[in-house]
Amino acid sequence: MKSIDKMTKLIKIKKEKTEEQEVPVEKAQDRLEVLKRIEELEREGQFDIDAEDDPPTIVLTPENIDYLRKKTTSKLKRVFANKVGEKFLDDLLKNNKLIIKQINGIENLNKVNTGAVVTCNHFNPFDCFAVEKTFRLSGQIKTRKLYKVIREGNYTNFPGLYGFLFRNCDTLPLSSNKRTMVEFMKAVDVILQRGDFILIYPEQSLWWNYRKPKPLKHGAFKLACRNNVPVIPIFITMQDSSIIGDDGFPIQEYTVNISEPIYPDKNLDMKESKEKMLNQNFEVWKNIYEDFYKTPLEYTTKKEELIDG
Repeated sequence: MKSIDKMTKLIKIKKEKTEEQEVPVEKAQDRLEVLKRIEELEREGQFDIDAEDDPPTIVLTPENIDYLRKKTTSKLKRVFANKVGEKFLDDLLKNNKLIIKQINGIENLNKVNTGAVVTCNHFNPFDCFAVEKTFRLSGQIKTRKLYKVIREGNYTNFPGLYGFLFRNCDTLPLSSNKRTMVEFMKAVDVILQRGDFILIYPEQSLWWNYRKPKPLKHGAFKLACRNNVPVIPIFITMQDSSIIGDDGFPIQEYTVNISEPIYPDKNLDMKESKEKMLNQNFEVWKNIYEDFYKTPLEYTTKKEELIDG
C-alpha cells in the first residue's frame, strides 16, 4: 500500500513538472513592440530606418580610428578580440543561441581569388556571426580577412563585450565626420585591393526576424565598382526551431544561401554599373526568398493614390 502511495506521489510530481515545463513563455513586450514598429515602417515604405533605438552616436574623428590596424596596440587588440569573438561564436552555436541549419553555395565564396564585397540581409545582431562562421568553413580564413562595416554608434558608444568586439574584430565603422569617411574610403580601397572581403548590409537597417529582402542602397556596389571587385550576395532564410528563447519567441534556424559572384560591367560607367549590380543582387535575393518561403515577394507599403484635380 505504501509503495502504491509512493508511486502515485512520484507520478503526480512528474506530471506537475511536465505541466510546469509546458507552460508557454510569455512573449517579451519589447519584441512585440519592435514587430509592430516593423509593420509600421513597411507600410510607410521607410525600409532604411532601424526598427529599434540605437545607442546614442558619438562622432568618430580620424584620430580615434586606426582602420588598417597599423599601430601595435591596435594589432594586439585585434588578435585578442578575434580569439574572444571566436569563443563567443562557438558558445552561441553550442548553446543554440545561433542555429545554422544549412549552408548552400559555399563554393561560390571560393570562386573569388580577389577582394570582394559580401552583401547580406540584416535581421538580427547575430547574423554577422552566421556569415563569419560560413567564411571560416569555406577555408577563405586561411588567406583572407572578413571585415564588417558597422554604424558609427556601435563603434563609439556600445557598452560591454559587444562594444569591445565592435571596436576590434576587423570592423570598419562609418562616420558622420567627412574627414573620417575619407580615411574609411582609403582603407576600403586598400583592403579590397589586397584581396580581403568586406561584409556590408546594403539594406542599411536592421529589422528583427524580418524575412523579406528590403530595397537596397548603392554604397556596397559603388565600392565594388570603384575597386573592380565582385559582390557576393548572401541571403539568409529562416524558420522557427523547437527552442523557445528567453524572449518567448522561437529561436530561428538559419539557412545561409550564397549566390554566384556579381562582377562590375566594364562596358558601363560607374553609375550604370553600380545600378546594374544592385538590381542583380536584389533579383537574386528575391528569387531565394520566393523559392524558400513559397510565396511572392510583396510589401504592405501604401501606394500613393493619384487624385484628379
